[in-house]
Amino acid sequence: MSRADLDRLVESERANALLAWTFVAFVAVVAVVSLLRGNLLWAVFTAGVVALSVVPPIAVRSPRAMVPWEVLALAALPTLARAFAPPVAEVATYLAVAALALVVAVELHLFTSVEMSYRFAVVFVVITTMATAGAWAVTRWVADLYLGTGFLASEDQLMWEFVASTVAGVGAGLFFEGYVRRRLPPERLPEAIR
Repeated sequence: MSRADLDRLVESERANALLAWTFVAFVAVVAVVSLLRGNLLWAVFTAGVVALSVVPPIAVRSPRAMVPWEVLALAALPTLARAFAPPVAEVATYLAVAALALVVAVELHLFTSVEMSYRFAVVFVVITTMATAGAWAVTRWVADLYLGTGFLASEDQLMWEFVASTVAGVGAGLFFEGYVRRRLPPERLPEAIR
């Protein structure tokens, strides 16, 4: 996939920017509320979502240069899940991590000299999601160890979270493939997904 192809995936249209900024604002409010309620880990996670989301408009110096709103909606999903369906919040969190991996893949390709093939971008999303799940598990373990938070109930729960993060990463890879199919004209699609 060429840089021009991925450039088309990042929209600078007004409607996309408006929807994207709406999701960023929603997640920023959740970050502040989480911090005020003393939920430090969730505040850090949601602040990370906001920070990664605003990289393109800061780099390009245009509030319209946002990643697609669909990706930001996927990243905002766990905040909705925590508010309206707490039992699925953990699984939804890994979907957000996978969406962030998509954001990182697109941003690396657009704003650095890194160029990714289609297949590598999908694998990158899956591996990044799994690595982030591992880092999140270590963060919670350290919080349990030093702060007595009790975030990790058992090793079985931890292993199931790794399974969930892998499934979410694969799902995000499939989402990326579907998004590429929808946004690019058929003659511009990579041979592997035509």
